[in-house]
Amino acid sequence: MTKKVNISTEAGANVQAVSEAVAIRLREYRKQQKLTLDALSRRSGVSKGMLVEIEKGSANPSIAILCKLSAALGVSVADIVNVASSPALHLVEKQNIPTLWTGPKGGAARLLAGTSGPNMIELWRWEMQPGEVFESAGHPEGTFELIHVEQGQLKIAVNETELLIPAGCSSVARTDAPHRYANEGKSKLIFTMTVLEPH
Repeated sequence: MTKKVNISTEAGANVQAVSEAVAIRLREYRKQQKLTLDALSRRSGVSKGMLVEIEKGSANPSIAILCKLSAALGVSVADIVNVASSPALHLVEKQNIPTLWTGPKGGAARLLAGTSGPNMIELWRWEMQPGEVFESAGHPEGTFELIHVEQGQLKIAVNETELLIPAGCSSVARTDAPHRYANEGKSKLIFTMTVLEPH
């Protein structure tokens, strides 16, 4: 089961601003495609009630919900959280890099940058404290994640297959199936991840 997590900024002080940006972008994309809330709910599998709360800016959707909505709209998560690049060269300033997952012990996943559109690429930086786990129900078919561990040791599982990735090592994972990341070590885990999600 995917754990609901909160959107926040790096300092955790700008949650409302990020929620408002998500609300505006989601509403814009939905209206551009002439989708009602009911239609988007059916297409994405996200409840109409949750969509209403997101568009009001009063909900902090999980990464899983953002992935479902972006896939249903044919855009990237980076488009929805407003870090996607549109010109040929685009700076994402530090204060505009959102944290889309926070762990119970202080871990965080930040979406550093991403491309626009349905065939998207995203760059993430994850920090997980000992004992923290993140679970995902799986992304659209054909999604791959390239992972490099900078510090600590990452335990990744895709379906029933598990892999330990020590510091300095990398992996390629097809993540269109249920998967999880875990820090089962005794020190902080830091890894970068590039996500390729074709549509």
